[in-house]
Amino acid sequence: MGKIISVANQKGGVGKTTTAINTAVSMSSYCQSVLIIDFDPQSNTTSGFGFDKNESKENIYKSMVGEIPVEEIIKPTEVDWVDIIPSNIDLIGAEVELVNMESREIMLKNIINPLRDSYDFIFIDCPPSLGLLTVNALVASDSILIPIQCEYYALEGMAQLLRTINRIRQNFNKDLALEGVALTMYDSRLNLSDQVVSEMRKFFGDKVYKTVIPRNVRLAEAPSFGKPALLYDKTSRGTLAYIELAKELLEKNGGGNEKSSR
Repeated sequence: MGKIISVANQKGGVGKTTTAINTAVSMSSYCQSVLIIDFDPQSNTTSGFGFDKNESKENIYKSMVGEIPVEEIIKPTEVDWVDIIPSNIDLIGAEVELVNMESREIMLKNIINPLRDSYDFIFIDCPPSLGLLTVNALVASDSILIPIQCEYYALEGMAQLLRTINRIRQNFNKDLALEGVALTMYDSRLNLSDQVVSEMRKFFGDKVYKTVIPRNVRLAEAPSFGKPALLYDKTSRGTLAYIELAKELLEKNGGGNEKSSR
């Protein structure tokens, strides 16, 4: 049965979508079948795989409102073993419509639970907020992966996110775990980056991945070409860092170390 992981942080600009895309894609390098769900109305994960977010008629919103079965909106990507459920701006409407629905917090869980047996991992790219969409994602997930940038105010809003996680555990998903904390946008030239890394390791302990994601031009460029970093430049420092991060994540979940020859 596949594991469902939400990639979430209500603070924008922390590398959340970059982490969701490139961790998911890197998992395929270790022979893991992966589904990534774009659950953000900005739809950057969708466009990051080369899909037109403005023309995506088959998307997660359509399943949320019961128009299209979820199995019919899954699309293959250019990466072997990686599929995507796309999103578009219509997803904003889902958050409004959910407000008056019964069992509104478990809508996504009911939709994607049947997909568990088809994948080793399912990643959900959450919106940069703690609204009903993010709540749905956390209720549907086994764990949460939190990207935190190595910059000033790195812990800003973190207390609110942790409170939300605790509320989800108390009311809807008692088994929701902290999968890990991924440190992003690390700049070795700045003392501040090292200070943030040290502070995060003190705060979160061994939940912080050993692999730190560097600030990297190729990572920043890849989405504009509609490609994950692994396809855009497989030798860049950013790409190699996400491959190592995926290896850590897999090892913590009891996976092997053998890399695919693909």
